[in-house]
Amino acid sequence: MFRNRAEAGRRLAERLLHLKNAYPVVLALPRGGVPVAWPIAEALSAPLDLLLVRKIGAPEQPELALGAVVEGEPPQIVVNDEIVRLLDVPPVAIAREAARQIDEIARRRRLWLRETPAVPLHGRTVVVVDDGIATGATVRAALSALARAGAARRVLAAPVAPRETAEALRGLCDEAVFLAEPPDLGSVGAFYGDFHQLEDAEVVALLDRAAGRKSAG
Repeated sequence: MFRNRAEAGRRLAERLLHLKNAYPVVLALPRGGVPVAWPIAEALSAPLDLLLVRKIGAPEQPELALGAVVEGEPPQIVVNDEIVRLLDVPPVAIAREAARQIDEIARRRRLWLRETPAVPLHGRTVVVVDDGIATGATVRAALSALARAGAARRVLAAPVAPRETAEALRGLCDEAVFLAEPPDLGSVGAFYGDFHQLEDAEVVALLDRAAGRKSAG
């Protein structure tokens, strides 16, 4: 359906032009969301920043998410209370893993944005962009954290999301735009001709270009 992430971003941008006069902030979920978000930020004349989210894994089951940490001042911790109760995870274990992920978020911001401070979000219209949504767990955490951070309006934009997930996410934000809502997703990559794994250098180059900085190469 999409030649690549850039084309998907351009098509999403056409659906988001009504936001231009709201002076929005565009936040990409890295890495894949960055090349989708770039043409959206260009079309809306909006700053492009990252929304860094890290999973909080369960003790001895790191692939099982107890919740997530979302970058912010302060960082927002979103916990799945049902899973925490089921596994009887003590608060100290959650706090310890959250602290580790906060350090990783800081490392990634330094890597990709080279100490550039995050764009303030309080009172702003915020457009969250990803290259595709499967379960929606990361996006749910992000939207919840943005509400706590005081974003005035939360808009979600993604090229593809399964129909049931898309409907659920619409209830968690002020507006959601999806270009495709298949009943069964399969994989996000199946909707792209080019869905290569982005290297750090590609992410940095796009962020530099959006900010008018000279890329480090």
